[in-house]
Amino acid sequence: MKLKVNNFNLKDTITCGQIFRYEILSDNSYDVILSDRVINIYQKDDYIYFDSNKLDNLEEVVINYFDLNYDYESINNMLINNNPELKDIINYSNGLKMINEPKLEVIISYILSQNNRVPQIKKSLDNISKEYGEEIEFNNRKYYLFPSLEKLKLASVEDFRRLKCGFRDRYLYEFIHSDFDVNKIGKLSSKEALDLLMSMKGIGEKVASCILLFGFHRFDVYPIDTWVKKYMKDEHNITTIKGIKEFCLERYKEYTGLVIQYMFNYKRNKD
Repeated sequence: MKLKVNNFNLKDTITCGQIFRYEILSDNSYDVILSDRVINIYQKDDYIYFDSNKLDNLEEVVINYFDLNYDYESINNMLINNNPELKDIINYSNGLKMINEPKLEVIISYILSQNNRVPQIKKSLDNISKEYGEEIEFNNRKYYLFPSLEKLKLASVEDFRRLKCGFRDRYLYEFIHSDFDVNKIGKLSSKEALDLLMSMKGIGEKVASCILLFGFHRFDVYPIDTWVKKYMKDEHNITTIKGIKEFCLERYKEYTGLVIQYMFNYKRNKD
């Protein structure tokens, strides 16, 4: 299938640290594992081309997953008008979207992210999915959908350890067997949602912020990582997390999380 897109950069969107379970193929297309299917997608100029093992409402699924109907252009223009110092990083990140990743997978992914490298996070997620998820054959490769909560409840602490989750095995087990209601987050303010997530063992402020930004489209939360720290030190001589938060929140307000992602993308890739 073919779809015309405006202001969209597929590569930056997929590879900017939001998701972990994708493959870059030899033709520079991407196989991406969604909640109910695997898609193959590539971009050429202002068009994206995509296929899947499951064609039902595929265009709608792709549009929603990559957030293609959200008006980033107006937000970016407003941010630049109010903060001209953002012009370079926003223009550099033009077309970067915030993926609508399945919420349970986001939470599990970022619990696994603590003191962990991206390849190992991906490996752990793949191991969990292979053990408890549905197998899909696509592009002559085998993929595994991320399992449901009911399937994950079959795993013991020892199972998660065997699947290379490390010390996070108990955090995963306790979260999965808690009475945490993912759907409740939509009814809470971002502050309330952060507090709720942080009440769970193994979820600190950075992990909770990543979950809300990448899984719940909460642009008013702002995970601060090494690349953001480097950007703020180089550009504004601010070195503390407290100082970064105060500076960004004062200027970028409810879009601080989006600006933080632009900083991350710019500093990690341009330098």
